[in-house]
Amino acid sequence: MNYPLLTPDASFDTVILGNGYFPKHALALQLLAHTPYICCCDGAATHAIEQGYMPHAIVGDGDSLPQELKIKYRDILHIVSEQSDNDLTKATRHCSALGMRRILYLGVTGKREDHTLANVSLMVHYHRDMGIVPLLLTDYGYFVTAEGSHTFGSFCRQQVSIFNFGCTQMAGSGLKWAPVTPESWWEGTLNEAVGDSFTLRGNGLYMVFRTLEPKK
Repeated sequence: MNYPLLTPDASFDTVILGNGYFPKHALALQLLAHTPYICCCDGAATHAIEQGYMPHAIVGDGDSLPQELKIKYRDILHIVSEQSDNDLTKATRHCSALGMRRILYLGVTGKREDHTLANVSLMVHYHRDMGIVPLLLTDYGYFVTAEGSHTFGSFCRQQVSIFNFGCTQMAGSGLKWAPVTPESWWEGTLNEAVGDSFTLRGNGLYMVFRTLEPKK
């Protein structure tokens, strides 16, 4: 399987918009504009509507959504009161129940660092346990999950980080430094692509981060 570079014409079933920092990068805004379904996590709907993006669904426990919006958008509001999962997972379950698998996650980083770390790590849960094909995009780069051997589109001096979630063996080519099998998350970070693609071979689940811009 190939993981091409992310471009404005990339196709997703839905965008799930979190209540972190609203995206500013042109690529994120282009994808948000043309993806056919927008699902907002609770209070994220406020920012989306302010920026001119109309959600198709608002999902969460309702604690960060103003009462006037709850009333105005009650027809697309899905209150899920249980607290075992966060709003991002509730929104993912909603989209999954509609048959959506290719999901773009925006606005799920920033503000509280513990929320950022939890949301990034949830991509592994969605991949492994829910059959989702997630892509988490920020204003700086994007995360994808993978298992096995894959080729990833890149460009010269693109910054690449690899996070291990179960591999006992990992190798690859096309990076400045040969991939090792990371035992800790930091050990696979801060690598660099040397051409238009790189290959990774792992015997388990891992996550790859690629920057949107080359290193200066």
